[in-house]
Amino acid sequence: MDIKSASFVTSMATYGSFTNRGLPQFAMAGRSNVGKSTLINVLCRNKSLAKTSGTPGKTRLINTFLINDSLHMIDLPGYGYAKVAKQEKEKWSERMSSFFAGNELLKVVVLLVDIRHEPSIDDVQMIRYLRSISIPFILVATKSDKISKAARQRHLLPIGLALQVQPFDIIPWSSETGEGREALLKALDQFL
Repeated sequence: MDIKSASFVTSMATYGSFTNRGLPQFAMAGRSNVGKSTLINVLCRNKSLAKTSGTPGKTRLINTFLINDSLHMIDLPGYGYAKVAKQEKEKWSERMSSFFAGNELLKVVVLLVDIRHEPSIDDVQMIRYLRSISIPFILVATKSDKISKAARQRHLLPIGLALQVQPFDIIPWSSETGEGREALLKALDQFL
């Protein structure tokens, strides 16, 4: 897959109607501050497509982007941010339910984890949920430039064990160097 064009469509509190709805979709998911927005910008080669912030929990709505005029990328709100009120966490859960429930347009979820940390309970629950509703996923380990290549396997092994995937199926990603971009595009091709 080659991304030639990417544009913002809309933000939604609850998944619903939007321009060109009906096209195939892939979604970006991960805990707060894992680097979803930055990954989106690097993947689409557009530094200002998705708003980024050093503050966890910036993405609180479901953001939709049109890719190559032929499919939608859905940026889901980050999960697991401890400083968000219980009421906000409940809203997040409702948004996710509204998005995943019977969404036949969704072809794959790109699930991001931070390579430097073992997966959180929320990461494990997300993988279990995706498996329970038979939605395929691609696992991406962000911030790979923060550790040496020699140490990478030591970090990928516990991620693979916790999420029950082979370490070689995890795509190391660096928004600094662009590492993982081609591998992710190739993996997306298999589902789109």
